[in-house]
Amino acid sequence: MAYTRKDVSTLTRAERRRFVAAMLEIKRRGEYDEFVRMHIEYYVSDGEGGLRAAHMAPSFLPWHRQFLLQLERALRRVDSGVSVPYWDWTRSRGRSSAPWTADLLGGNGRRSDHQVMTGPFAYTHRKWTIKEGVTDVKYLTRDFGRPQDPIELPTSSELGRALADPVYDTSPWNSTSTQGFRNKLEGWGAGTGNSAWRNHNRVHRWVGGHMLGGASVNDPVFWLHHAFVDLLWYRWQRRHGGARYLPARAPSLGSSQHGRIVARHEAMPPWNVTPDQMEDVGRIYRYA
Repeated sequence: MAYTRKDVSTLTRAERRRFVAAMLEIKRRGEYDEFVRMHIEYYVSDGEGGLRAAHMAPSFLPWHRQFLLQLERALRRVDSGVSVPYWDWTRSRGRSSAPWTADLLGGNGRRSDHQVMTGPFAYTHRKWTIKEGVTDVKYLTRDFGRPQDPIELPTSSELGRALADPVYDTSPWNSTSTQGFRNKLEGWGAGTGNSAWRNHNRVHRWVGGHMLGGASVNDPVFWLHHAFVDLLWYRWQRRHGGARYLPARAPSLGSSQHGRIVARHEAMPPWNVTPDQMEDVGRIYRYA
C-alpha cells in the first residue's frame, strides 16, 4: 500500500518527533553519511568530464527521486510509519515556522560562524556531527537569505513559469538549456543574485551554509526541499498529460553530450534503475 508524504507545516507533534528520531538513528548507525558521500560523488558539473547523472542534466529529477526513496527506506527500517515531508517554499516562507522550529530542523545559524544552535540537529547535542564535507567544520551551518548579498526564496509565479513549459528538457541538456521544464526547475540561470539562481537552486542558496554545493545533504532540509521538487515534477506530469522524460535516446557519437547524460531507458548510477522506471511511483507513495 502506498504511503503518504505530507506538507511539513501539517505534521502533528508526534509525526515531527518520529521523523526527527528516525533521522538521528540512521545518522547514529552511520547510514546517513553514506548518502552525503553519494551526493558528493555524483555532483558533477558541466565543466567536468564524464557522465552527469545528479545535476545539470535531464536525470536531475529521476536521480533525486530514487535518492529520496533510498533515504526513505532507511528511515522506514527504523520506523515504518515515517515518510519524508515536503517543504513548500512558495508558501512556508517564515524563518521561525516549519520546518525551522525547535522540534524539527532548528533555525538559522548564528551570525558569527553560521552554526545552528537550536533544534535536534544542533552540534551541542552531539548527535549530528558533520563527517563528510568540503571543510573541516563539524557543526551544521545555515545563513538564511545571505544577508551580505541578499537573496529571496522563489515565488509561486517564478515557479509557475517552469511548470508552464510543456517540454521536459531540451538540447544541450545541461545548465545552459534555456527551454524545458527540467532546467527551469533545477534553476541554472545567468547574471547575478536572484536571476542567476532560480527555483531549486535558489532555495539551496537561500538556506546557505551546508546547503551550498555537493555536501548539501548534511542539512536535513535537503530532503524536505527535494520532496517538494519531486512533487512539482508530479504536478508537471499531470498538467501536461503525462509528458515524458527526454531525451528518449542517447545523443549520437560526435555530440558534445554523448556519454555525458542518461537517456530514458538507460540506467542511472549507482542504481540499476532508469528514468523511465522512475516516472510513475504512485504505487510506492503519494502526496497529501
